[in-house]
Order: sequence, then C-alpha cells, then structure tokens
Amino acid sequence: MIDLAHFRKDPDFFAKAWRDRGEQVDIVALTALDAQVREQKQKGEALLAELNQASKAIGQAAREGKDVAAAKEHARVLGDQAKAVDAERTALETRLTDFLLRYPNPCLPLVPVGKDASDNRVVDEWGAKPTFAFAPKAHWDLGPALDIIDFEGGSRLSGSGFVVLKGAGARLSRALVSWFLDQHTLVNGYTELAVPFLVTPQTMQGTGQLPKFADQLYRCADDDLLLIPTAEVPITNYLKDQILDGAELPKLFTAHTPCFRREAGAAGLGTRGMTRVHQFDKVEMVWFTAPERAESDLLTMRGHAEALLRGLGLHYRVLELCTGDTGFSACHTFDLEVWSAGTNSWLEVSSCSDFGEFQARRAGLRYRKEKGAKPAPVATLNGSALALPRCLIAILETYQQADGSVIVPEVLRPYFGGVERITAKAGAGKG
Repeated sequence: MIDLAHFRKDPDFFAKAWRDRGEQVDIVALTALDAQVREQKQKGEALLAELNQASKAIGQAAREGKDVAAAKEHARVLGDQAKAVDAERTALETRLTDFLLRYPNPCLPLVPVGKDASDNRVVDEWGAKPTFAFAPKAHWDLGPALDIIDFEGGSRLSGSGFVVLKGAGARLSRALVSWFLDQHTLVNGYTELAVPFLVTPQTMQGTGQLPKFADQLYRCADDDLLLIPTAEVPITNYLKDQILDGAELPKLFTAHTPCFRREAGAAGLGTRGMTRVHQFDKVEMVWFTAPERAESDLLTMRGHAEALLRGLGLHYRVLELCTGDTGFSACHTFDLEVWSAGTNSWLEVSSCSDFGEFQARRAGLRYRKEKGAKPAPVATLNGSALALPRCLIAILETYQQADGSVIVPEVLRPYFGGVERITAKAGAGKG
C-alpha cells in the first residue's frame, strides 16, 4: 500500500507513476476521499472533547446540587453525534482502504518506462547457447522417451496443466530442491522455513495477491483458506505485526513449496509440456531489510539466483522489467531467463523484486531503526531461486545427447546417488 502522507504531499508523482504502469487512477476522487476521512476524524475528535467537557459539567452540577437533566440530555446528544461521525469515518476509511488496495506500487525512477514485455531491457547475459551435432528435442519429447515425465498421467489425475514426474525425473526435481536449499542456507546465510501451503485471505492481501488477483487463486471455500501461488506469501507474512530490531536486519528466509496458480497462460507454445502448469515446485528467497539499502540488497539476492544457474551450467540472461511489465507489488524487478534449446526460446526461472515499503504497509511489517526510535515500515525483497519446471526443462534440453540420454549436471550428482547420466532404462527406475 502506498504512503498516504507521501501522496498528500505529491499527488502528481503518483499520477505519473500509475500512468507509467498503465493504470488510470482517479486522483481527484482519491484526494477527496482522503480529505473526507480526515475531516470526519477531526469532527469526531472535536465531539469527543466536547463530550468530555459535558461529562465533567454533569459531575460538577451534581456536586453542587443542581438539576443535571439538561446537562445529561446535552451529553446524550453529543454522544449520539460522536457515534454517527465515527460510523461515517469508519465507512469512509473502508472505502479508502479498498481504493488503495487495488492500485500498484509506483516504480522507482530508475525503472525504464514501457508498456509491456517488449520494452524490457537485457542488462546481462551469461554463458553461450548449447550447440548440437543433431537436431535437439524439446522436453515434451525427451521426458516421455526417458520415461521420467508423464503428461497423460497428470491429465488423468487432475486435468490439463498438471504433470507427473517419474523415476529419475522425480529424483532430479528432488536433487534440485536439496541443492538450492543447501546453497541458500549453508552458503548464503538464509534461514529455512517449512511453511503452510494454505493461508488466510488476510495473508494474501498482505503481499498483494488480494484483491487484485482473486481469480488466479485456488480457494478452499469451506475453511476460507487459499492455496499459495508462491512461498513469498507465507514467508513475507511470517513476521507481520511484529517490530523488528534494525540492528538484526537484513533477515533472510528461504523455503521450498509447491505453488498453485489457476491462470497457467494463454494457449500455444507456452502451454505445451510443463512450461506453464497449475502446480509446480519452487524455492523462494525473502529479505526483510532497511529501506535505504533495499536496492543494493536486491542485487545481492539476484546474485544468489544467478549463482545457481551458473552452477548448473545453464545459459541465461537478466532482464530489467519496464514499468508496464513490473508486478503489482514491486517497484523494481529483474527477471532471469534460461535458454530452452529444444524450443529455441527463453524461459523465466526467477523474478527478483524490490517491494520497498509497499507490502510492509499492507502486512504490518515494521522495524525500529535504533532503540527508542518510532517503528517504521521495513522493506521487503523476494526472488525465486529457482522455479523447478523450467530448470528441469533447461537441464534436459541443454544436456541431451544424441542417443536420447541426458547428462546430470555435476553439482547435482551427490544428490543423485553419483549417477552421471539419465538413460531410458534408468529413467523409469532408480536413476
């Protein structure tokens, strides 16, 4: 949620920032609504002060033996007026909050202005596209041939947009998760969490999924709980309504969870195989940090994600997203895209974002810069490190061999029983 104090001082900044994001916001209506809330608050405070004086007058009159009927009636009228004003203020505040919850975080000035993904800019690239002495296959051909991905099985169980990993495919996925988490916890200093996969609507609201993206979430209506679309949701909200010690910042957390998303993408190449699915595994990074160091910490977080791709030997590039393609809650985002040799295209495997104080204001995430200082919103960062389906795709397609086998990246072999190659025979068994 935006800082209302900042909005009052500089509404033109927000008007431009939202236009750059492609959002048309009625600034005049927002300003008027905020003014009404403040006016009702002042009225209420004035009435309460007057009511307090009237109550004292009743006590004084009673002590002096005077008739208090008129004074009591005056106090009753004031009390009714105060209740009415308070009810009106509450209604206006609810309208204002609902208004603010639906509009995105303004991007930082350094973010390139653009309409959509075509205006994103490449800021870095690592490695080279793999070359083959044969025509490389896509993962949707490689996986079934090795008997490690079962697309039909996923459809039988749950319908379109679901897959079953089998044998060495399941083991490869597990190896990736274990290696990712070990790198984060043993090398990069993250604390691992095992979090719930079902959360309350209030938790979703804290990170910005609600109310904006309600149609993309899976809901358990009987319990009013929702399946998480990313571990960002429970990890970020894990410290809500607490006051953190500024001396202990930044705090770094990581978790592996399945992710559930109703919207799996438009029809076409992007929905074939497991490029876009309704359920997938992901390892997430979340930082709680001081606002003034958020951008430098974002680069560090991005580096943690990039190190995983380099360790796997996968060709990738880094995109800085433009204003029109930056996520709802973020103010600055870098996407990491890995090369898909089978489809000759780029696939996003990580999105690393600075949210500034936006999520903190929604979720009640605060810190105290120093002892005795007034609590202030903390800055939050979030990044995927990494999303598994597309990592699996890139590994299968990058390391495929002419005989249809796939080389296991060296860093994963200790988690893979020392096996160096996935073959058709090994794929269905122990790997």
